[in-house]
Amino acid sequence: MTDLFDDMPEDDAEPAARAEEEGTEALIRRAIDVVSSAKAMPLSASVLVSREDLLDVLHAALERLPDELRQARWLLREKEEFLADRAREAEALMADVRAQAEHMVSRSEVVRQANAAAQRILDEANEEARRLRHEAEDYCDQKLAGMEIVLERITRTVRAGREKLQATVQVAAPVDAGPPDGEAAGFFDQDLA
Repeated sequence: MTDLFDDMPEDDAEPAARAEEEGTEALIRRAIDVVSSAKAMPLSASVLVSREDLLDVLHAALERLPDELRQARWLLREKEEFLADRAREAEALMADVRAQAEHMVSRSEVVRQANAAAQRILDEANEEARRLRHEAEDYCDQKLAGMEIVLERITRTVRAGREKLQATVQVAAPVDAGPPDGEAAGFFDQDLA
């Protein structure tokens, strides 16, 4: 049994050390590669995977998720600050326009043009703010959707691996226990006859 584990490839660096250099998505892809490229067990669809290495990669990925979520929150906070700055600028501009308009009461056309220009600037600022908000939301949604897809793949792979492992354990049950669920004698019982 030990010769099966001797054939497993050894990595050139510790998984935890490499995990610090990789992003969450790269770590999850690495975990998928470890499972998909693992050496198959003889006479089985199951594979041999170093539990410690795979768990190190998955734990590192989980630790990275809060960093990426924090970055997304930072981006949203930056957007809110930008919108607040633009609103303050627009208010300052509106105050300037009002002050100038009061000085030029006799020239109503100038006041009307200034108000129109201020309103146009305010509308442009609001439109820019909406555009930035949508871009930030789309960015966050894309990142979260990508992570969700990768996590679903890993979950399916792990579930399938566990099911195969359970099937292998049931096949390896002792012969004197009798066939499971009232089935006829199995392949191994026929060899003994």
